[in-house]
Formats: sequence, structure tokens, C-alpha cells
Amino acid sequence: MVEDARRSRAPQGGLLKRRLFDATRYSLQGLRACFRHEEAFRTELFLALVLTPAAFWVADNARDLVLLLGVQVLVLIVELLNSAIEAVVDLHGSERRELAGRAKDLGSAAVLLSMGLCVLVWAGILWERFGG
Repeated sequence: MVEDARRSRAPQGGLLKRRLFDATRYSLQGLRACFRHEEAFRTELFLALVLTPAAFWVADNARDLVLLLGVQVLVLIVELLNSAIEAVVDLHGSERRELAGRAKDLGSAAVLLSMGLCVLVWAGILWERFGG
């Protein structure tokens, strides 16, 4: 009976490992594709790489560090989602349609809002540390 339980767990572990491996591989492919095809993503990634060491210098505590790094990651996540929306819209066709344009505009607005949040968090923590 114990032997049967072990055998039934083995394929699940293999399945879980395979799914985790596949999900990681697909995610890395997505990151590479976005880096290769999206100038905005490359720019935001460059800024994140520049700001990351600055975050360790600016942050007084773990909370501030998580906020400073977290908003940078948030901008990258929103840009990835925006790029996915644009790719799907472009896949449908090159002709201009109202809903396609609206979808692209909404994705762009989401990126803008995430960048605004990033600026606010950085400004607030910088003000708290150096200005106030």
C-alpha cells in the first residue's frame, strides 16, 4: 500500500517539475522577445538597472528598498502586458480599427500610470531621506 502511494506521487512530481521547467522556459522566451522587439522595454530595463544600485543607497530600511525596487519591477510587468496587447492587436491585422486602437491606448495608459507611481514612490522616499 505504501509502495502504491509512492508510485502515484512520482509522476505528479515529474509533471510538476516539467510544468515548472516549461513555464520558466516560456517566460524567458517572452522576456527575450520583449527585449528584442520593444524599445520601450529596453529603455525601462536600462533605467531599472541604473536605479537598482541607487535604491540600495537611498533606502533607509527594508520597506523603502522593497518599495523602490518593487515599483521598478511593476513598470516592467506593465510594459510586458502592454507589449502583449500590442502584439495580439497587430496579429489581427494592420488596418486601423477603433477597438484595436483603444486597446493599445489603454495599455499605454497603464504603462504611464505605473511610471507615475514609480516617480511618486521615488520622489517620496528621496524627500523623506534628503529633503524633509
